[in-house]
Amino acid sequence: MGTDRYISPLSERYASKEMQYIFSQDMKFTTWRKLWVALAETEMELGLSENGKPVITQEQIDELKAHIDDINYDVAKAREKEVRHDVMSHVYAYGQQCPKAAGIIHLGATSCYVGDNTDIIIMREALKLVHKKLVCVIDELAKFAKEYKDLPTIAFTHFQPAQPTTVGKRATLWLNEFMLDLEDLEYVQSTLKLLGSKGTTGTQASFLELFDGDNETIDKIDPMIAKKMGFEECYPVSGQTYSRKVDTRVANVLAGIAASAHKMSNDIRLLQHLKQVEEPFEKSQIGSSAMAYKRNPMRSERIASLADYVMVDALNPAIVSSTQWFERTLDDSANKRLSIPEGFLATDGILDLCLNVVDGLVVYPKVIYKQFMSEIPFMATENIMMDAVKNGGNRQELHEKIRTLSMEAGKTVKVEGKENNLVELIAADPSFNLTKEEIEKNLKPELYVGRAPYQVEVYLRDVVHPVLEKNRAELGVTADITV
Repeated sequence: MGTDRYISPLSERYASKEMQYIFSQDMKFTTWRKLWVALAETEMELGLSENGKPVITQEQIDELKAHIDDINYDVAKAREKEVRHDVMSHVYAYGQQCPKAAGIIHLGATSCYVGDNTDIIIMREALKLVHKKLVCVIDELAKFAKEYKDLPTIAFTHFQPAQPTTVGKRATLWLNEFMLDLEDLEYVQSTLKLLGSKGTTGTQASFLELFDGDNETIDKIDPMIAKKMGFEECYPVSGQTYSRKVDTRVANVLAGIAASAHKMSNDIRLLQHLKQVEEPFEKSQIGSSAMAYKRNPMRSERIASLADYVMVDALNPAIVSSTQWFERTLDDSANKRLSIPEGFLATDGILDLCLNVVDGLVVYPKVIYKQFMSEIPFMATENIMMDAVKNGGNRQELHEKIRTLSMEAGKTVKVEGKENNLVELIAADPSFNLTKEEIEKNLKPELYVGRAPYQVEVYLRDVVHPVLEKNRAELGVTADITV
């Protein structure tokens, strides 16, 4: 490819070949041809005739089918330069390859018959790929959560140390957001319908003419086309186009996935700063051009960057949908050519990155333990106070002493830059009547994580595992989780 033109980073750096194919010219124009075949075949099967003779023959259908894949792009491009109309250029090019069928291609249809139906078909295929990759991310996160369900770690509220949780429980927070995205995605997938063949303003007036006003026969056109193209049904009413609200719903699903990925990547970046976890780092990878020692969370940062784009991109279909005039206006076209494909390509890249990060995420238990132990004395003070009361102390007096000693220990850590010495301060105070060893019995991390390990087990077993089993059967995803 030449170096003198702009090349989208989405195709060069981020999106998979599978997603790029879905939005390729080959996918688009072979789908146009499949739709023309479906329309002609439907008209033939419904007995379209003139003066008792069939208008469309099986020979013409066979000729059209024989040339679905070998698109003569050169002819179409040359024709488009003359007529300035992409659909009619491809009708002409198809007719050049199918001379017997040339006169019946696109019969009764408008440009949106191929354009809009193809857009729906392509979005459906793209959603299938997103669906599969989202399930894979969920699967990997579930494995991670299971593996680390018992590993205590300091939790954070306001990014300040808070009551402990476990590494696995924290992962279920990421996991749950992706599960919500999966619900939304599956719902939108289940509601996608074809436009069908509604004509220039959605009234099917051309078919009323072709079939001599036979409404009963015309009612069969859309369902037959839908079945041939692998859909259950078509939208019952439309203008010339399907409602652009459909694009909005699809883009919102992608934005939801992007938001979930962004939240996870932010948490991982913060945890990598704390040296608790680390995203995969290749043996020869360079973290910084100046600081050779650095291991930057580049993948997580890339997730966040692409996610920003996808979330904002969802505004495009919303604005387009809200400003469509009556039965049709063309100010959606250029925007759709950008916003829908690039939203999918970016989401595809996000999910590939998420899978890579989660699959190779490195956890450093000793660092987590060290940081845990630097904070745990403060969190253990309630238990320490209870033990002191059992040894004859006064609860109210001890509470005040702990408050004072905690402030002193905090000053030691923050002002003097020394280790947390709260345990030593309490042990040295005769009011508590506790030895250092007795106090340290309360500093076991597992005593402070509440129900976190149990919650992880139940969540994986009752919520995540059934979804993975369902998708393993339906999508062929090799989800290999045991809970």
